[in-house]
Amino acid sequence: MTTSPGFTKVAIDPFDGVAEEAGVAKPDPIVVADGVTRRFGGLTAVRVDHFEIQREVITALIGPNGAGKTTFFNVLTGFDKSNAGRWTFDGEDITGTSGYKVAQKGMVRTFQLTKALSRLSVLENMKLGATGQAGERFIAALFRPRWRDQERQITERADELLERFTLSHMRDEFAGSLSGGQRKLLEMARALMSQPKLIMLDEPMAGVNPALAQTIIGHVKTLADEGLTVLFVEHDMDVVRTISDWVVVMAEGEIVAEGRHSSIVANPRVIDAYLGAHHATPLDRAEQDRQLAEADEELSRTED
Repeated sequence: MTTSPGFTKVAIDPFDGVAEEAGVAKPDPIVVADGVTRRFGGLTAVRVDHFEIQREVITALIGPNGAGKTTFFNVLTGFDKSNAGRWTFDGEDITGTSGYKVAQKGMVRTFQLTKALSRLSVLENMKLGATGQAGERFIAALFRPRWRDQERQITERADELLERFTLSHMRDEFAGSLSGGQRKLLEMARALMSQPKLIMLDEPMAGVNPALAQTIIGHVKTLADEGLTVLFVEHDMDVVRTISDWVVVMAEGEIVAEGRHSSIVANPRVIDAYLGAHHATPLDRAEQDRQLAEADEELSRTED
């Protein structure tokens, strides 16, 4: 008997006995990050002390706008540089590794704003996602027999994924002719061309209609059933509740809570992060006097 919507592949809840708190260690993490900091001038966008992603489950990364979720994604996947910190993927240190090398190692991501190459066909976009292509090397490219069989295998895999994501009918069309939702599907399918171990989805439901959102939800569940690890950013809490096995909450660049959805929604730090509950708390007399004194001091400096 499984204990969470996403646990269809394994019979035992991998989070059984895991404390539901920020930065908690996992039984079998595929990603471990320590002391990751990203600053933009005087603004610290990310300040994560410790973070782990459990293998072969669906983890949601949530938080209010400006929490640092996408910046953290960009740093871990090599699309941005950190100011400090180290992180490993599948036991290998990948700190500062460039994005394409991270993808080659089996850690791929999609983007909130899709990155389809508009003037290439849907099939050509898919084939670009395959790694280790012999024909990409200059000398080898001159000898077609050396990469012809591999090219055929890549095309076959691309066609299989296009069929799975219901894009076969657009195979030879320009990617720029796809709707926004179809581009989301194309980006997910293309990410799978590299046969990754971890797929990171940045707001996969953003801007898609409800019917297509349900289709994407089904695809994400299938990925976990097939043994992939999934980390996704999402604002729709119904989606998070439906498909996530574990939820990580960021606020002001820090991880403030972790746990199952049921505990996260009742966590005071999470409520405060989204609603600013502490700002609504009436000030006591001492706090009022302190703030008035600071205001008077600031006014005096201005007049001087």
